[in-house]
Amino acid sequence: MINNSYLLGLFGGSAIDTTSTATAAALQQAAKKQPTPPWSSSAVVPKQDALVRAALAGRKLINEDAAQLDMKSAPADYRKLFALYQGLDTLNALTNRAATKGVAPLELTQLNRRFTAGLAEIGSWLSSSEFDAVRMVQGATKSVSKTTAATPRDSAVSITGPIHEGAVSTPVAAFAGDVRFNITIKVPVGVTDSLTTAVPIDLAGMGASPRTLDNVLEFINAQLQTAGFSTRIGREQIKAEPKTVQVNGKPVTLPAGPDQWRLAIRGSSTETVGFTAADTSDAVYVVQSSGTAGGNQLLKFQSDGGAAAAPTAGGVGETQWVDGRLSQNALPDGVQNVRASAVGPDGSLWMVADVTAGPDTQPIKGVQDVALMRYDTAGRLVSTRTLGAASTASGYAIAIDANGNVAVAGSVTGSLNTSKTDAGKEGEVAGVADSFVTVFNKDGEEQWSQRRGARAADEATSVSFGADGTVYIAGRAKSAVTGASPVGGWDGYVQAFKAGEPYPTAGIVVKTTAAAQFGTAGDDTVDAMTIDGSNLYTAGVEDGRAVVRRFTLDAAGVPTLASTRDLGVISGDIAGVAVSGGQVILTGTSRDSGLSAGTTTTAHSGGKDVFIATLSADLTAGAGDRLTWHGGAGDDTAADVKVHDGKVWITGIENRDPAAKATDPTRAYLARIDPLSGAVEYERSWSGDNDQAKPLTLAVAANGASVLDRLGLPKGEIDQSDSKRLIDATSVRVGDRFYISPPDGGRAVSVTIEAKDTLATLARKIEIASAGKLKASVVSEGGSVTGKTGETTTTTGGFQRLSITARDGKSGGVITAGETGRDALAGLGLSPGYIGSSVGDDVIKTFGLALPYLTLADAASIKTAGEKLQAAMKAVRDAYRALDPATTAPAANGPVPAYLTNQLANYQAALARLGG
Repeated sequence: MINNSYLLGLFGGSAIDTTSTATAAALQQAAKKQPTPPWSSSAVVPKQDALVRAALAGRKLINEDAAQLDMKSAPADYRKLFALYQGLDTLNALTNRAATKGVAPLELTQLNRRFTAGLAEIGSWLSSSEFDAVRMVQGATKSVSKTTAATPRDSAVSITGPIHEGAVSTPVAAFAGDVRFNITIKVPVGVTDSLTTAVPIDLAGMGASPRTLDNVLEFINAQLQTAGFSTRIGREQIKAEPKTVQVNGKPVTLPAGPDQWRLAIRGSSTETVGFTAADTSDAVYVVQSSGTAGGNQLLKFQSDGGAAAAPTAGGVGETQWVDGRLSQNALPDGVQNVRASAVGPDGSLWMVADVTAGPDTQPIKGVQDVALMRYDTAGRLVSTRTLGAASTASGYAIAIDANGNVAVAGSVTGSLNTSKTDAGKEGEVAGVADSFVTVFNKDGEEQWSQRRGARAADEATSVSFGADGTVYIAGRAKSAVTGASPVGGWDGYVQAFKAGEPYPTAGIVVKTTAAAQFGTAGDDTVDAMTIDGSNLYTAGVEDGRAVVRRFTLDAAGVPTLASTRDLGVISGDIAGVAVSGGQVILTGTSRDSGLSAGTTTTAHSGGKDVFIATLSADLTAGAGDRLTWHGGAGDDTAADVKVHDGKVWITGIENRDPAAKATDPTRAYLARIDPLSGAVEYERSWSGDNDQAKPLTLAVAANGASVLDRLGLPKGEIDQSDSKRLIDATSVRVGDRFYISPPDGGRAVSVTIEAKDTLATLARKIEIASAGKLKASVVSEGGSVTGKTGETTTTTGGFQRLSITARDGKSGGVITAGETGRDALAGLGLSPGYIGSSVGDDVIKTFGLALPYLTLADAASIKTAGEKLQAAMKAVRDAYRALDPATTAPAANGPVPAYLTNQLANYQAALARLGG
């Protein structure tokens, strides 16, 4: 008897199944094209809570042996895909658990730690797992991959901030009055020498001619031409655009305002341009948080006294102007906090900022990094150096020595890669912070970094240079720091570092030369530190009391405790300590809690006031000791304090109602006080955008204010170039790396960052590591046209990035991230993944999971992680569909073959006979 099902099966038909169960199963297995995937509704998979428990218990996320296949002849690619999917599903389960309302902080920390390890596990597995019919990569699939990190091109063009608003034909307010300054031009002489010429500019020489933008620039350029220089100053337009604002919750578009204009200083490769002014006054920089949106600003004030003309109005586009303010500039987006700032010998302002996002050309590697930002006297950001922390770092202190070297100190969690063994703490204390200190030269190039920490948490809150170059950090630690013993609770500590080069080619070697740990059985801090000759002073709150300590430094720089002064119970904080005129000046804030430091010159006013205590150098009580209070009836703060020429400069929030809400108005103040008499010699107060102004730091620049400020011109020489080293221009550190492997599998070759690497040397390393399969090129973006030679256009400025493509346009290579804490891709802004063609009949289909650095640290990060994981799981499902034989078999084209026509005819005849 003829089996209809068998006959129909030969020709793709179907019929009622009359075969045995075993035969049916065999036929079903033979007809099955793909094994059932774990995302199928019919698949039996672990529940989400079971996945979380297994992951937290340490079970591997990817286990190929555990992948279930219901098709015996399934290719090995399916088992790998299913194992990968299960790993991603486990990460997704961890993410969902972290997003659950009410999860305890400790559990969230455990989830985040396991998530980070699981992500690294998947990356490692992908880099070593070889598929046959598809290609799976952790990152993206691209034909061209370009770094978001970039190095600056040398530029002979410098652009100021806006100095004029309106028509070019109208007089410029900034040019009114007595405007006299010098333009300095430095030209090379021979191989090593140079010659600087000052070209005097006095707008009085224009006579009765209106001081419009074009008239003034024509006058200035005529002086430059007469002096024989090619440098010129031009103007650049900032085109006004309509602005959309929210009014009662609805968008309202406002018409465009007047155009703005700024100056463009166009030098040349052989002329270094600078500016000086004869009449100067001291300047004070204040960094503040302004408004309710979290924006930060840099304010510059002119002190009273000196020869510079006082400012009479705010600059173009500025808000909330107050008498004496010279300029207002917004800090870059991504700056979360600024805790310290200082002025260098050349007048530049350096500040230490916590950043959650680097500049467009300088991505950070972790959740938060420390940035060292340098501003010129006109408020223009000149350079940014990031620490390069793999996880989280915070900056607390800065110090600058007489040579312009800059030291930055703070805390870091996770790897900092200061050495081959610096992977951060592990186990239960993996999320505990360590102290760090980094030293840069005057150009902002990192010289050395040290990470020193106790077993428990510690952080460096102060940093100073000793006379012999020794760097001292002070802070607090919850257990013993190296070379010292704990006292109890949080302790204060001081550590000393000495850097040197044993021989010319050895490189810098840093040694810890001393450590001291001190305090009480309670919680103690060091909030400030200063060095005066062979004396080192610390100031902090020890078990609720204001305490100053003096250490003597021996010839080797080792500190020994010499004396202590307890000023009594403090209900507040210590803001700073300094030595001036042979006296120690301590500043902070407190309620009237019983602080005592000799004669009180000004009484406490109520609430929390600022105090200034003047003590003898040896800290013994004496007749010259003074205590001055400053403030109103409400609460006053001392965000930062500097002592300059024997006077105390303080900034903070003034006279705030203790019961005020966070959204209530806050007013900022800047004051200069005589610490001996208590007299307030200078004081300004102001509001911020949305009535919110919160000062963060201040710095004093001797002779830093002049007529140049209202012209938007910087004092001193303009930097025409910046470091091209990757460790300076990006967030990568020496020893960071990534890997390149052949597209069809094979040994991965590491590409490791070295101190002297630039984009050009990195491009060469990539090509060598890929065995020539990848082509890496340095490409330029932005910049301005400076001239033409024949048909060649010369540009200056802008940035350079690295562009990577497949050399033959097809098979390129797979880039994978380096180990956790040493990954260079994040600092370069390169995505891991496959670079090459992903289309074409002879090209293996590539699927990228597009999984960047993810974390479960907060709600926003959890949301991002969930979205990225869903996209990655979809990529696995897409790869599964690509393995379907129906999608890989070539389509039938052309006329039907004769044998098939005959088979179809026989099939029709058989059906007719069976049907009777």
